[in-house]
This record gives sequence, structure tokens and C-alpha cells, in this order.
Amino acid sequence: MALEGYGLILAVILGTLAAIVYSLRILVLLDRKIARMEAHVESLVKALLKEEDLELKMISKELEDISKIKKAVVPKKPKASKKKK
Repeated sequence: MALEGYGLILAVILGTLAAIVYSLRILVLLDRKIARMEAHVESLVKALLKEEDLELKMISKELEDISKIKKAVVPKKPKASKKKK
């Protein structure tokens, strides 16, 4: 009779250990999924930053071209000479 009680306790302990191992397995799988998601987000951010950098370079080049055109088209105003009294 006493051995049957120990068998039940042993079954409960083994069941608890199995549940802990299973939950740790699930946690490891979730951690891997999250790591993959972070890697994908990081690659997307890098691509966006690269694209933004290209756009900024294009805009700055366009602004330089506009300033060159303005300098070529708009004549310079002569400086007013100051008269001494």
C-alpha cells in the first residue's frame, strides 16, 4: 500500500518535470522566432536607411544645381559705394 502512494508521488513529480521541459522547449522556439523577426526588421531598417541616404544625396545635388542656375541667371547687383562727408 505504501509503495502505491510513492508511485503516485513519483508520477506527479515526473509529470511536473515533463511539463517544465515542454514549456522550456516552447520558450526556446519562441526566442528563436523573435530573433528571426528582429533580424528581418534590422535588414529592413538598413535598406530604408540606405534608400534615405540616396534620396538625401539626390536632394542635395539638386539644390546645388538650382543654386548654380540661380547664380548663372540672376545678375549680381552692383555694390553701392559709400560717400565720405
